[in-house]
Amino acid sequence: MTRIGFIGLGNMGGPMAANLAGAGHTVQVFDLVAQNIERAIAAGCIAAGDAREAVTGCEVVISMLPAGEHVRDLWLSEGQDLLAALPVGALVIDCSTIDVDSARQVGEAARARGLRFIDAPVSGGVAGAAAGTLTFIVGGDGADFESAKPLLACMGQNLFHAGTLGAGQIAKMCNNMLLAIHMAGTAEALALGVKEGLDPAVLSTIMGKSSGNNWSLERYNPWPGVMENVPAARNYQGGFMTRLMVKDLGLAMALAEHGHSAVPMGALARNLFNLHAAQGQGGRDFSSIVELYLDKQDPA
Repeated sequence: MTRIGFIGLGNMGGPMAANLAGAGHTVQVFDLVAQNIERAIAAGCIAAGDAREAVTGCEVVISMLPAGEHVRDLWLSEGQDLLAALPVGALVIDCSTIDVDSARQVGEAARARGLRFIDAPVSGGVAGAAAGTLTFIVGGDGADFESAKPLLACMGQNLFHAGTLGAGQIAKMCNNMLLAIHMAGTAEALALGVKEGLDPAVLSTIMGKSSGNNWSLERYNPWPGVMENVPAARNYQGGFMTRLMVKDLGLAMALAEHGHSAVPMGALARNLFNLHAAQGQGGRDFSSIVELYLDKQDPA
């Protein structure tokens, strides 16, 4: 079994660390929120007093943080010098969804210290993290990806090597931009049909068996009462927050600007989700975007 340091125990990181502990690994954890650490302890993890203590003696360290600035601060802060606390040859796996430059900057710093590094953002949401069915999208050396696979398999079902360092972030941005586009489109189509008198469940079934079918419609339906065990069934709580979708779309737009790529539908999706967040909905699941298309007297 492997001794693993795990830093960042939020909605995604907490269940991921728990699954590693459940697979028999020794998991040393740290988070800035005491309640998150308490949940990890209950799941079989070992609490550390700070990030440096969490990585001490570990062969592998996994970080799961909100944004590039947090990842850079964790790994590159001169006062903390976390990379120096790891033995030569240790593997660093950053599962955060961040900008490509930050992933490459941290990865290059790790390699300069004789460490291995992969960027491995995930897809699958909170439910996938809890069930251990996440998709890992990995950038980095192929041999490092192979070394990481047994541990990633404790947390996910689909493991992809996207390419060199930073490629995992690029693929994740493309995926989430498409997710935002088809969620907004699904919400728009359902709202149109319902306003014209159709039953949302019947319309969903029809579109699900027709050319309009997509993941948002089939697996994550945004209309309340149509599907069980999705955020729409619980007032859009417990899923992928709108503000995180806005963040990811911002990363995609920055990537498009860097490469002079035309992304008009992605830009529109970002505007829609940004508007939704600005209306006080940033903490609710991104499928609540359906409410943008509803009159206030309509059910939601």
